[in-house]
Parts: sequence; structure tokens; C-alpha cells
Amino acid sequence: MGQTATDWVMHPGFYLKEEMDARGWLQRDLAFILGVPEQAVNVILAAKRGISADMARALGEAFDVPAEFFANLQKAYDLSRANAPNPSVAVRARIQGQYPIREMIKRGWLMDGDSTLLQGQLTRFFDVPSPDDIPFLAHAAKKSSYEEMDIGPAQLAWLFRVKHIARSISVPAYSEKALRDSLGRLATLLYAPEETRHVPRILMEAGVKLIFVEKLPQANIDGVCFWLDAGSPVIGMSLRYDRIDNFWFVLRHEIEHVLRKDGQAREIVDELDGLRSSTDSSLPEEERAANVSAADFCASSDKVDSFIARKRPYFYEKDVLALARILNRHPGLVVGQMQKKLNDFAYLKKYQVKVRTFAAPGAITDGWGQTIPVSM
Repeated sequence: MGQTATDWVMHPGFYLKEEMDARGWLQRDLAFILGVPEQAVNVILAAKRGISADMARALGEAFDVPAEFFANLQKAYDLSRANAPNPSVAVRARIQGQYPIREMIKRGWLMDGDSTLLQGQLTRFFDVPSPDDIPFLAHAAKKSSYEEMDIGPAQLAWLFRVKHIARSISVPAYSEKALRDSLGRLATLLYAPEETRHVPRILMEAGVKLIFVEKLPQANIDGVCFWLDAGSPVIGMSLRYDRIDNFWFVLRHEIEHVLRKDGQAREIVDELDGLRSSTDSSLPEEERAANVSAADFCASSDKVDSFIARKRPYFYEKDVLALARILNRHPGLVVGQMQKKLNDFAYLKKYQVKVRTFAAPGAITDGWGQTIPVSM
């Protein structure tokens, strides 16, 4: 067996003997100085016992050196004799440093196991040829196209979960005409939160795969649009904001992407907060178009703008409710649009009711306590 890098590290007793010899001290002399039995010194010199913290302080006083001198000798010796860590520790740390692996295992996306098993699963999960090609990992041979997008590792993992689920389900052939026609049917559902239960079936009949996947920690994402092939559009939603206005805005936003055939060359990943949900000129054209369609669908932008202009600066609750009745919309949808236009996100917040308990049961839903079994 060859010598290891730490074989030269001697027991602290070796160095203690050198210090004693330099001063001409015998064991009984040092024992007398320390006020301990001679056997207490003998076991250290014989490398049968280490130097405790108390002994390090006492030896420091005896030899007029910092106590750390002896404490560090013991520490170096202990480390030199410690077992080498399992190689998987470094690998798991690198993976967990980028991806929420524990949460992915908890959700049933991955199986727990050693580093080799985890790397193999991630290779299949991200559809890459080898562990060296897993996006965002420090050892990756080259950057993937995803690392050039405005998307983080946790968002990417969420996106691929939607992809795997989409590949495992079947819907009728996609029809752009059927999807456009469905907009009128969807508009009739906007007056009550429980009507969202019909959304998955309506989109499925148009050939669109709608999938709800609970977001991962640190994955601020609302929706995604992509195509498995030229005739298979997919819409994924995280429902991270369980509000009626957010649900319909994100859904209509992604439907517009499908109608425009956005996401065929590269997935469209949407985080629709603040500026990203506006019509600001700094946004890409496809995002502005999707935002315009989504806002107008939720509550006619022209009518909301007219209402604001007529009622400013006093927007009474009863007037907002009257406008919602005129538009045949739930008040939460009108409130959502007004909050954005007024930049007041506390305004009549009580009307932004939850919808996930109505929308999710009839949809392909992964998360919130349930896992869709898929093969990779």
C-alpha cells in the first residue's frame, strides 16, 4: 500500500516528547508541572490518548505557547486518521446546490439513491446524453441553450416535469379553429370561480394539453407554452397565485401563445409579475400581444379604462360590482385589472377568490399532495 498524503502526520505525543527533550524534562517532571498523575502524560506520549481541550490549555501554559499549538496538532492528527468521505457527498452537494433535489424526490419526480443513481436520473430527466450535459451544473462540459434563457435551474426542472407529463397523456388532434372557437365558451365561465372546472375539458377538446404542476421552491413561474411537435401544443400552469384573476390571465396569455404558434422553436416560460404582465415596449412582441389578449379577456380594457376615467378619483366598491355585472365577470377579474392600472394591489383584494380547488380536480395535476406517474 502506497503512502497517503497524511501518513506523515504524527501523533501529538511525538511533538510533545520533542518539546520535553528540548527542555530536559522527564515524564514525571511534566506531570508535576501539570499537576496530574504521571500516567496521564505517559498515555499521550505513547500515542494511546489524544490531547483534550483542557490538556491543550494546560500544556500551553507549561510550554509558554498558545493552547492552539497543541490543539491544532491533535486536530491535524485526527483528520489524518479520519475515513475518506463517500465520493457521492461532493456530487450530491453540487447537484443540490443548483436543483431542489430533496423537493424533487419528495414530489416523486426522482428516486432517492447514491450519486450515480441521482446523476443517471437527472440525465434522463433533462433529456441529455450524459451527466456532463445536465444544465447549470458546474461540471457541465458546455452551456445548454436553457442557460442562455431568462430561466433558473428550479424553473427548468418544473418545465421538464410538465414536458414528461405531457408526453404521457393523449388528447384529440389540435385544431386552431377549435381553440379559437373555445374562447367564447371560456368567456361564459368568467362569472364564478367554480366554473373553472370546465377549462381542462374545453382545451382538451381543442387538442391542447393543459397541465397544472405545483411550483418548486425558488421557481417563480406562472405558465409555459411549448409544442411536443408541430401539432401538439402544451400549456403548463403553476397556479402559484391562487386567485381568479391570475388564473384567467395566465391561461389566456398562454392560449394566445398557442394561437400565435409561439413556443415551437423554444419554450415560452412566463413569470407574469409586474412589468412582465404589462404592454411595455421593452417586452418582446409576443409577450405584449399575449398580455393584451389576456387583459382584455379578463375584463375589457376599454371599459375598465373608461370606468377609471369617469370615476376618478373615487372608486366605490358598489360601482366596481356594477361594472362586473355589466361585463358578466366575477368582481375579482375587474379588481385584478384595476389593481394593475392603478398600481394599487391592495385595492378590494377580498374579491380575488381562490380557484385551484375547482380547477385542479378535473385537470392533469401534479403536486399539492399527488404525483402523476411518468416514465423517463
